[in-house]
Amino acid sequence: MTPTKRDKFTVSAERLEGPLGPSPNYNKRTTEDFSAFARARHRRACCSAFPRASANLPLPPGENCRADLSRRRDRRVLARPGAALLGLPFLAPAQNFPSRPVKIVVPTSPGGATDAFSRALAPRFSVIWGQPVLVENRPGANQIVGAEYVSKSAPDGATLLVSDASSFVINPHLYKNLPYNGLKGFTPITVLVRFPWVIAVHASVPANTFQEFVALAKAKPGSLSYGSFGLGSSAHISVDYLKSLLGIDIVHVPYKGAGPAVTDLLSGQIQMMMVTPLLVESHARAGRLKLLAAATARRIAALPDLPTVAESGVPGYEAGTWFALVGPAGMPRGTVAKIYDDTAKILLDRAFRERYVTKQWFEVVGNTPEEFAEYLKAEYARWDRLIKLSGVTVE
Repeated sequence: MTPTKRDKFTVSAERLEGPLGPSPNYNKRTTEDFSAFARARHRRACCSAFPRASANLPLPPGENCRADLSRRRDRRVLARPGAALLGLPFLAPAQNFPSRPVKIVVPTSPGGATDAFSRALAPRFSVIWGQPVLVENRPGANQIVGAEYVSKSAPDGATLLVSDASSFVINPHLYKNLPYNGLKGFTPITVLVRFPWVIAVHASVPANTFQEFVALAKAKPGSLSYGSFGLGSSAHISVDYLKSLLGIDIVHVPYKGAGPAVTDLLSGQIQMMMVTPLLVESHARAGRLKLLAAATARRIAALPDLPTVAESGVPGYEAGTWFALVGPAGMPRGTVAKIYDDTAKILLDRAFRERYVTKQWFEVVGNTPEEFAEYLKAEYARWDRLIKLSGVTVE
């Protein structure tokens, strides 16, 4: 894939037919839109005269359906999140869940953002449920090991998965013999958070802007390397797509999770990463790394002086990912409602949001199981297009 105006260092991401973020219409829905929509669904859910089909989401494919959970609570839109949010009249959450310890599987190595957020959730679930909730890391094969384990576990809610988009909507397009189905192998519960990425380089790299880094890569093709958190991971695909737009040669080094990759970035074993600010911003402030650009549609509020990749010569480029909570396919709807209700309580907690969301560079999503199921379908199609455009292959 060759940029049409490489000599002027102005390229476009329009070939993807929209931004590269989690959905093409992510910012179109307002809080008032969602609140009105939620009130309408609450009325439907509380009236048995309406069949369940009437509660289907009237949303265009690809919308994120981002929920302002605090606005829901403040307006008392939902008397009880479970049945109303699910659109299931009189569906009561499973009051006896859980009856034994619960395991949250993380398909990456310890030390990464997925692991950190899961370990923040686990003790809070334990307090609510009155049962031990353990986090178990099962890294390997670009998250396939952990995802397969959960997909083949008993659908009783005792084994859950917290993963980014790779397990559900990326790996199915990369691996011909994937041992599970990304869409049908899991029970969607909610997208927990989404988060931005930044481009970080080692302090020794002789570039202080993204444009200077691109110029360096063009002057010395193949001499620079970048790390990702797995072969075929969302970061791998997003960087390789960017490479194809810019016509640069940077060697890819895959790791089993973001934590090990950041360790090598700090030591200078690799020169660049596209990664969450959570793992690199403090090192940049200490002078060990440099942040060159934000891979977001707009500048990150907490980093107002950091230009975006789009501002730096790649109009329309945007990258990022999300963390989701799922269980094995076939979970009882009452159990799903219970887990979603309690997850919403945690995400609504002000102390939790301040410590584990805002300060960790995340943004709460908290969509319902129904909304998440529709979102998965849209993301599945979007990543299929992006993978083809990036040229990434793993088999």
